[in-house]
Amino acid sequence: MVMKKLGSLALAVLLFPLLAAAETIELKPDHPDRYVVQKGDTLWDISSQFLKDPWLWPEIWEVNPQVENPHLIFPGDEVYLRFVEGEPVVTVRRRLPGGSAKLSPKIRVSEVDEAIPTIPIDIIQQFLKRPRVVSEQEIDQAPYVVSVGKEALVGKPGKKIYARGINGEAVPRYTVYRKGERYVDPDRDNEVLGFEAIHIADAALEDGGDPATLLVTSAQRELLRGDRLLPVVEEDIQTTFMPRAPAEDTNGRIISVLEGVSQIGQYQVVVLNLGRENGIETGHVMAVYQRGETIEDPYVKGKRAEKVTLPDERAGIVMVFRSFERLSYALVMEATRSIHVYDSVRNP
Repeated sequence: MVMKKLGSLALAVLLFPLLAAAETIELKPDHPDRYVVQKGDTLWDISSQFLKDPWLWPEIWEVNPQVENPHLIFPGDEVYLRFVEGEPVVTVRRRLPGGSAKLSPKIRVSEVDEAIPTIPIDIIQQFLKRPRVVSEQEIDQAPYVVSVGKEALVGKPGKKIYARGINGEAVPRYTVYRKGERYVDPDRDNEVLGFEAIHIADAALEDGGDPATLLVTSAQRELLRGDRLLPVVEEDIQTTFMPRAPAEDTNGRIISVLEGVSQIGQYQVVVLNLGRENGIETGHVMAVYQRGETIEDPYVKGKRAEKVTLPDERAGIVMVFRSFERLSYALVMEATRSIHVYDSVRNP
């Protein structure tokens, strides 16, 4: 694989794990020679037109050191495939005003949010900050709503609510949560890994005390007595991802699907029983395997029929976009067959 000197140290750091353990690149038989980037595209979509395994695109991406933010591409740019010493290389031509294209464009001044994302951000936007995973102790010891007002049955934006437990140094903004699904690990005797904290509303502290007074600033669901409050923590929201396999061989399971469906398809969000303590980071890509069915051998007779377990079948690809200590959220990028809760995930 041939790559030019990288145009930014940050990108070099991101790409290092990939370059250190390069995969065999397999092109699609019907791949195009070039593609003009369209609004609404993702890097994964574009790469899937060229590569059998689209998540390997960083390994053949040629970076132009004259282009600012070389890992970003924009609608109108032209992606094309060429070969260097027999190896595939993907290069980007920047479209300049007037429709011309140059191999060595000048630095383009553009907002990062104009660039196409790695994966469809609109699908996962609500999961980047909320909901979140909390321990049972964390949510059970959090401040709670004791009243939603004298006459109100549910809290509404612009209404006051009253809470107990806001002790010590109060913060100006809180998020109202309700304890949701309990996440358990089927491979560790159903050990509790955490709880889903369902986002109910947002509120601003008006007066401290016991009870404290808060003003509801937004509400997604009915706000009820007993709902919990957690302080708003400012976090950097990651919207760009560098897809790669986990550094170590990893085995886990899908333990839940957010949205509560039984069969899981492309672009649905799943919960994995793997987190930071297992070395899982955002951008990690894993293959999903459907558990092989256990059947009886029709020709082995006796007092007890012999059981045969069929091999696991590969069913799709997921990419982690948010990791917690013991769990992660992942987006199903490909689904070649139905995916179910408790299907296994492992290095692709």
